[in-house]
Amino acid sequence: MQAFVLKISLFLSLLMASGAWAADRADTLRRADSLFAADAQSDAARLYEAVLSGGFIPTDAMLLKLASAAERQSDVPHLLYYLQIYFDRHPDDAVLRRMNDIARTNNLGGYETDDLNYFYLFYKQYGIYFQLFLLALAMYSFGVLLTKSLRQQPIPARQKWVLLIYLIGLLLFVNLPRGVRSGITSHDRVLLRTDPSAAAPVAEVISRGNKLNIIGSRDIYLRVRWRSQWYYVRQDQVWVI
Repeated sequence: MQAFVLKISLFLSLLMASGAWAADRADTLRRADSLFAADAQSDAARLYEAVLSGGFIPTDAMLLKLASAAERQSDVPHLLYYLQIYFDRHPDDAVLRRMNDIARTNNLGGYETDDLNYFYLFYKQYGIYFQLFLLALAMYSFGVLLTKSLRQQPIPARQKWVLLIYLIGLLLFVNLPRGVRSGITSHDRVLLRTDPSAAAPVAEVISRGNKLNIIGSRDIYLRVRWRSQWYYVRQDQVWVI
């Protein structure tokens, strides 16, 4: 009985603490909005970032305000970071070109409007419709083979293999973008190594604000693609989007 009462007490304490934290967060956000409206963007940005450090997921409006504050402070890496998060939510050619222009002006790489970025833009905008079309085609093909099987009609082995390869390709198309992330270097000197080890040779040193495509990780290292080459970089030197 005492254990049950203790559990209830702990639950109520956590509930009250959570409610107090939520109220404090809401108050901080209101103060940040007021400061931003009063054109005190740097002070507002500090409050927004304090809320984000507690695990709050930023709204679209907050991302744009943080990007505006970073631009006013000439903090290009943070400007690109917030624009990149916004772009991932709302892929738009104008945002992509805006990031590319900022990066070129500041001699930063990874934001080029190349085929890979435009493929990503296309996938984010229309990928769901393309997936539904491919899925409908797969279901139709499977239905045809199932009907033939129920009618005991011969099914050429070639048709079975074609459907199998098609389904594998569809699975890869659906899941491939989930395994690809992007990140922005957060330190002035970021070492790109050939292997995930502190003893591995350093292939290149890049500055803060460059964008990397991340494909996998190993221990404390991220596997990244930079200028058509594969490297490893420490996780704590990258803001992962």
